[in-house]
Amino acid sequence: MLALTQSVGTALRASLGGLATPLGSLAALGLRGAATEAGATPPAKPVVEKEFLVYRWNPDSAEPPKYDSYKVDINACGPMMLDVLLKIKDEQDQTLSLRRSCREGICGSCAMNMDGTNGLACLTKVDRDASKVTRIAPLPHMFVVKDLVVDMANFYAQYKHIQPYLQTTKPKPDGKEFLQTKEDRAKLDGLYECILCACCSTSCPSYWWNADKYLGPAVLLAAYRWIIDSRDDFTAERIRQVNDQYKLYRCHTIMNCATVCPKGLNPGKAIAKIKQIVETGKEH
Repeated sequence: MLALTQSVGTALRASLGGLATPLGSLAALGLRGAATEAGATPPAKPVVEKEFLVYRWNPDSAEPPKYDSYKVDINACGPMMLDVLLKIKDEQDQTLSLRRSCREGICGSCAMNMDGTNGLACLTKVDRDASKVTRIAPLPHMFVVKDLVVDMANFYAQYKHIQPYLQTTKPKPDGKEFLQTKEDRAKLDGLYECILCACCSTSCPSYWWNADKYLGPAVLLAAYRWIIDSRDDFTAERIRQVNDQYKLYRCHTIMNCATVCPKGLNPGKAIAKIKQIVETGKEH
C-alpha cells in the first residue's frame, strides 16, 4: 500500500511539472510577487478635492437661505451623493440636516435636487469632474423644514385622499388571499413599485403652482394602481374621486415625472390611462 501511494504521488508530481509544491505553483503562475506582497498596504489614492454647494436654512435663525461651500476629497469617500453629504456632516458640519435611511433606493427618504435634477442621493453618482461645482438643494417648490429637509405633509395627505388600499364588498376568503389571474397581476407592474419619494411630483410645474388642488404624478400613479386592480370593487368610486379639473386634468404630459423617477416608472402614462377611462368608460 505504501509503495502504491508513493508511486501515485511521484506520478502526480511528474504530470504537474513540479506544481505540487506551493512555491512551485506560485512561481509557475507568476504569483511569487503577489505572495510576498500579500498584506502590504496599497498605495494611497491621490487627493481629488471637489466643491459642493449645499443649501442651508435654519428656521431658528434670522439669517436668510444661502448655499454653503464644502470641499470634499472624492477619492476618500463613497461614490454616491449621499456619501458626500454624510462625509460633510461627519467631518465638517454636524449642523447639516438631511433625511436618509435605507441607502438602497427603497425608502425614498433622501430625495433632493442635485445639479438641477431631482433624484435620490443614495442612487445618484458623484460627478467625478473636480473642476465642476455640484449644487445640492431640497426638493423644489416645497416648504423647507431645515436645510435639505422638506415638509411632506401635503404630499402624504394627498396620498391618503385616494385611499391606497384594497376595498371590496366580497366576503374575505376563508383563510385565503384574494386571487387574480396572471394577466391581471401583470397590469400592476410599473405601478406598485413607487416608493413615494416625491421626485416626480416636485419636478412637475403643474404641481408647483397647484399643489393644493392637483394630486400630482405620484399620487395619481398610485390611484391608477388601485383603479385597475381586479380584486378591488370600488373602481367607479375611485374614478369619481379623481375626476376633477384640478385633481387630474392639471397634467399636461410634459413627462418630467418619468424623466426623474428613480425607479424608472412612468406616472404620465398612468395619468393618461385614467383620462382614457374617464372619457371612454374603459381602459385602452
